Amino acid sequence: MHALINALPLQTLPVLRLLSHAEFFSGEAIARRLNCSRGTVHNAIRAAQEAGFRVHAVHGRGYRLAAPVSWLDADRLHHAFDQRGIRLQYFDQIASTNAQMLDWAARDAPERAPQRALVCAEWQSQGRGRRGRDWHADLGAGLMFSFLWRSTRPAAQLSGLSLAVGVALVEGLREFGLAGARVKWPNDIQLGGAKLAGVLIELASDKLASDVLAPSTAVIGVGINVSGGEALSQRVGQPVTDLSAHLSAHLGRVDRNELLLRLVTSLDTALTRFECDGFAAFHAAWHACHAHQSQPVCLQRGHGEAINGIALGVDAQGALQVETASGIETFHSGEVSLRAISP
Repeated sequence: MHALINALPLQTLPVLRLLSHAEFFSGEAIARRLNCSRGTVHNAIRAAQEAGFRVHAVHGRGYRLAAPVSWLDADRLHHAFDQRGIRLQYFDQIASTNAQMLDWAARDAPERAPQRALVCAEWQSQGRGRRGRDWHADLGAGLMFSFLWRSTRPAAQLSGLSLAVGVALVEGLREFGLAGARVKWPNDIQLGGAKLAGVLIELASDKLASDVLAPSTAVIGVGINVSGGEALSQRVGQPVTDLSAHLSAHLGRVDRNELLLRLVTSLDTALTRFECDGFAAFHAAWHACHAHQSQPVCLQRGHGEAINGIALGVDAQGALQVETASGIETFHSGEVSLRAISP
């Protein structure tokens, strides 16, 4: 298992972007391109290796990527999202895209994030998942972004938002060529029973927060595994998969820039529907791609109690309904953690 680090040297990403999977480049040649020392190049590559990124280093030949990488292209993304009216903040590395977006959304004008805004990063050191868990993604192997949604709806009317986001991501993945993605209640995307992506939604603080009817500002964080699923499975102790394992045969290398554009476009469209009609507009679609519909599941409460039953789907507010030995019970996302039961 690789070391956990809080930050990479600033030159790490510029150095890695100059490397190729096809040929070696010397440290001297890289240093000339970046106008830095060979020691800086060496330290940058060593830090990447310590973070789990694979670089072949051969004395007398230089450095080569162990596998092709689709790096995010900030210029391409800025241009594409500008055309869609979405303001983008891109970072080579950041602690958390959600934390950055929450800060951006809370600033006073004119520095405040606009109505439609996006934060993405090549690598984040403190990614967050549901219920305070860490989100793991190796350098170049994941896609992490946070989308800002300013709604006229108060917080009490956002029931089912995470489920609607799940449907939007599944639809975006289908457009990208992945037909088998499914939603797992309340906020994961699965493929073949393994976790492919996760969603974390946080409400931004607002000066009108004391008013229960005030409009809401939500930060929608998404993390999706593009490669390295097998290694992640060993690290987190549960089945994890990735896009490359399912798409590389007919796509070749997965283009993370195109993936980001597809997913954000699908998400942006879905949020417009949610603003008008709420979760009702997604209720049927969610059930159609529900990974555990009519299947046996086990729900773990926070204090360790396990509840077994058959997943019946969700109600109009997005709460999970399970047929148990005691009858049909309803569960909300903050109460339990769901696991499938093998037949």
